[in-house]
Amino acid sequence: MQLAYTAQEVFTGREWLHNHAVIVSKGLIEKVIPISELPGNIERKDFPHNILVPAFIDVQVYGAAKKLLSVYPQRDTLQLMSEQFLKEGTVLFQPTIATNTTEVFKKSIDAVRDYWNNGGKGVHGLHLEGPWLNADKSGAHVKEWIHSPSISEVQELLQYGKEVITMITVAPEVCSDEVLDLMRSYNVIVSAGHSNASYAEATNGFDKGIATVTHLFNAMSPLHHREPGLVGATLHHTKVRSSIIPDGHHVDYAAIAVAKKIMAERLFAITDAVTETITGPYQHQLAGDKYESNGILSGSAITMYQAFYNLVSGVKLHLDEALRMCSLYPAEALNVDNQYGKIAPLYTGQFVVLNKQLKLVEVIT
Repeated sequence: MQLAYTAQEVFTGREWLHNHAVIVSKGLIEKVIPISELPGNIERKDFPHNILVPAFIDVQVYGAAKKLLSVYPQRDTLQLMSEQFLKEGTVLFQPTIATNTTEVFKKSIDAVRDYWNNGGKGVHGLHLEGPWLNADKSGAHVKEWIHSPSISEVQELLQYGKEVITMITVAPEVCSDEVLDLMRSYNVIVSAGHSNASYAEATNGFDKGIATVTHLFNAMSPLHHREPGLVGATLHHTKVRSSIIPDGHHVDYAAIAVAKKIMAERLFAITDAVTETITGPYQHQLAGDKYESNGILSGSAITMYQAFYNLVSGVKLHLDEALRMCSLYPAEALNVDNQYGKIAPLYTGQFVVLNKQLKLVEVIT
């Protein structure tokens, strides 16, 4: 069945269309046409004073509604996360497990498989943030579990998580080229983070296939005029992408603006959101509008919609770029920009409706 969604403004991901309709059939977009060209017999839903934009994508998020996936590695947790995120405009997310035991990693892999096998939608795959990091940049991660990986250890986990593990955050200076090559051979996106890499080590890693950087500025070697570090290498490289957390706590808005001016389309937003929990090694407590673990700033308390809104209101980005940082650019980072991040034929028929004040009105899924 065809259904047309009309709006005063439609943002396709690349351009603005005035008084247009988006025709959806079987979950995919068929056409984007002027409202004046709509057939009279087609069912429609009108948003005459609103803006229709691509739905959001979250590349890094740990849980929702007091259920952290690492504590509750079950299909029901992923279902709860999906339901919560859909209400907030996020239609695709990559559940993330911080440095943990192999047992927890495997149970989380099992949970994703179970979720998919039972028709679950919205989960792109699993992001392992650790344990192959640099203990000097552990942040809120458990230092005792951080270590440099062996080939056999990586091989065993990748084989167990084949087609489920979609991203792994590593410190490039603790991983051999053979380990990085092995990860990429399993079609895993390798991301640099929680790292004390020098500029040269980071750049070498990028040139050898590390595709993204995890939460720019946080838990990494900073930009220094005599040693530009991982931050400097990320800013200066021409291809590597990076996530950033626009919650106003992890990174100052001015620093996001500087990075954006340099990196342009290579910079995208994540929530890095956790949830309140008093169980397991990562016990997150809400401290105002952020989370702390053992007195250390841990994950954020924002949604992807709030990330978008902060990019406009706090960072002062143009509306187009703020939207792309929460939809198209994450889709490109995950290599799913042929399905998500745009309002165009053959893309998923999932949108966010905003009013002129950029408040969330409705999520269409």
